[in-house]
Amino acid sequence: MALLSREALEALGFAALGEDVRISERASIYGAARIRLGSHVRIDDFCVLSAGAGGIEIGNYIHIAVYTSLIGAGAIRLHDFCNLSSRVSIYASSDDYSGEFMTNPMVPTDYTGVTHAPVTLGRHVIVGCGSVLLPGVTLHEGVAIGALSLVNRDCDAFGIYAGNPAKRIKERKRDVLALEAAFLTKTSLLG
Repeated sequence: MALLSREALEALGFAALGEDVRISERASIYGAARIRLGSHVRIDDFCVLSAGAGGIEIGNYIHIAVYTSLIGAGAIRLHDFCNLSSRVSIYASSDDYSGEFMTNPMVPTDYTGVTHAPVTLGRHVIVGCGSVLLPGVTLHEGVAIGALSLVNRDCDAFGIYAGNPAKRIKERKRDVLALEAAFLTKTSLLG
């Protein structure tokens, strides 16, 4: 995977750009001035980050795998230590499918019924491949979403969710919190 240089990343004009940011040359970035990137972030090939008015905020130690997209006018926030597997789609906007309005971005907004709502992923959230997150959902700290799941409502902390629509299937261990503390202690001693 060929990565953008630091100079190329700075030239994109991100609202914030941390250290050790690795973005593939094959990723597509729209609205960089509304995107905040923390440190130790990797965004792989063919990802799309399209920040609307609410912007996109990506914390520290984040991985966004191939073919993943973050799109919409609502705010999208990924807190520290999130991991998005391949082909994950996060939508902070949605067309109205009722037939009362026209759809698609080529139609003037007076004729569409697009809704916008923030999407938030707490610390240590992991989302399995092919999953879709709809506008307005919050995945609280430590949530794990199984592959090919449709998330249309909030998920409570340290739950494992799967299905269409996603349902809580069991509890997730909280060991990641102790591992985070040990990791951050070690990195602060080395730095």
